[in-house]
Amino acid sequence: MRKGSIPENLNSVTERIVTACRSCDRQADSVTLLAVSKTRPAADLRVAYDAGQRHFGENYLQEALEKQAELKDCDIIWHFIGPLQSNKTRDVAEHFHWMHSLERLKIARRLSEQRPADLPPLNVCLQVNIDNEDSKSGVSPEKLPALAAAVAALPNLRLRGLMAIPAPRGETEDQRTPFIQLSRLLDELKSQLPDQPLDTLSMGMSGDMEAAIFSGSTIVRIGTDIFGARK
Repeated sequence: MRKGSIPENLNSVTERIVTACRSCDRQADSVTLLAVSKTRPAADLRVAYDAGQRHFGENYLQEALEKQAELKDCDIIWHFIGPLQSNKTRDVAEHFHWMHSLERLKIARRLSEQRPADLPPLNVCLQVNIDNEDSKSGVSPEKLPALAAAVAALPNLRLRGLMAIPAPRGETEDQRTPFIQLSRLLDELKSQLPDQPLDTLSMGMSGDMEAAIFSGSTIVRIGTDIFGARK
C-alpha cells in the first residue's frame, strides 16, 4: 500500500475494511479498526484522532502511560495488546479499557483485583497460540476452555472473546485457516459460557486483514498501513 499522510492512510484502510465486508455480506460497522500505535509519538496519535480514529492499541506500558497523559483531552479508547508481567498489571487495570493479550489466570486475577471500583469491568480477550508455536504467547486451544471459565468468574473483568497472531501465510485462503479455527473456538466458548458477552474476535493485521474479516474478525489491529514503517 502506498503511504501517504496518516488521514489518507486511515481512509485507505477503512476502504479496505468496507470492501472486505461487502464481499462477505457483512456490515462495515461490524469491524472495529484498532490503530496499533506502539513506538509512535503522541503527536501522530493526535493526528489520527483528529481524523476520526478512536481506538488505539499499545504494546509497551510505560510508553502508553506517557501518551495517555499527553492525550488526556482526547476521548480515546485504549487497548493493551502486548505481553504483560504480573508486576505491571495495576497500570493496565487502572488506565485501559481493553486487554487483548490475556493468557494466564494469575494475570487475570490481578487485573480483576486491581480494577478501580469506579470503573466498569475491564474488557478482556484471551490470546490463543493458534499455531502451537513455541515462540508465540497464548494459551493452547486445549487449555482454553478451563482458562475461559476461570476468567469469566472474575468480578471485575468482562470476557469478550479471543485474540491470535497466526504465523505468516502467503495466500488469502491459507491465511484464513487459523482465523477460521479461532472463530470455531469462540463458538465453542459461547456454548460453554452462554452468560458471557462473547462477541469479539481480535484478529487480522496489515498483511492479512481481508482474510481475517472473511473469517469473522470484529477487531483488526493495523499499525504500518496507518502510520508507515516503524523506524
